[in-house]
Amino acid sequence: MTSVYKNDNARREVRSWCVNRVADWGIAHVRSEVVTSAGVTAVVTAGPEPTRDGEPGVVLLPGTNMNAALCLPLVEVMARERRVTILDLPGQPGLSAGRRPRFRRMPWYGSWLGEALTQSVPGPAVVVGHSLGGAVALACDSPRIVGRVVLSGAGITRLRVPVPLLAATVPWLLQPSAARSAALLRHMAAPGRGELPGHLSAWMHLVARSCRTSLAPPPLPSGLLEQRRSVPTLVATGRFDPFLPPRALGPAARRRLGAEFRVIKGAGHLLLDEAPAEVSAVVEEFCAGLGG
Repeated sequence: MTSVYKNDNARREVRSWCVNRVADWGIAHVRSEVVTSAGVTAVVTAGPEPTRDGEPGVVLLPGTNMNAALCLPLVEVMARERRVTILDLPGQPGLSAGRRPRFRRMPWYGSWLGEALTQSVPGPAVVVGHSLGGAVALACDSPRIVGRVVLSGAGITRLRVPVPLLAATVPWLLQPSAARSAALLRHMAAPGRGELPGHLSAWMHLVARSCRTSLAPPPLPSGLLEQRRSVPTLVATGRFDPFLPPRALGPAARRRLGAEFRVIKGAGHLLLDEAPAEVSAVVEEFCAGLGG
């Protein structure tokens, strides 16, 4: 096992940043923890209780280097319609346990999610995963999962790293600064977009200073994805996603998962920040289609 944090001070600084941001959120919510075999898992819940038996709640899994504190704008929109539970992934910077295995991470994450769902979600769940969170959603075979929405999700096909994005990533890692963090985010977002929220640049600067970022997982085995066809799945990506462009992710999602595929216009890889209203509408439409 290896820690996402460079040292204890880094862990404390990241935790303080996340605790303060969630505490300052102006929406009614509950922050709690559950204990799993992967360690403590942080849980943030918002939105109305289900109004009828069998109505699924939404469980949101953030991506690499992200957590509940970074997902609040999206959850604020989604929680108007139904209960939303955000789980911080262990081994990623945030409020969950900071350690992750060196090998076989996706089976480990799949087992973790099954445990976390059992303890944090009382009924059926539609799991919405962004980037790494999408791969984790697909790696889990929990019977509580009645649907999956995979947003710019890893695990379906190999991620691409364009040269300009790689050129922005290396200095961000080696010599972190707020300016380099903002530059990296611009390469991940849709071209021509205005400034992204300031907290996002501040967070990425903190991550570069404090954490050992993880690489994207390779595509999940074909046999595993074949098994996931038994549960409805929607895959979506931003029109300008540099890692998972529609021309690559769409055919792979249909071929390997038999999944419906959507393109969210005007967005890149940072779907949760670039298009929260559009993502929320896609998730709500998917849930409604399940009869929930």
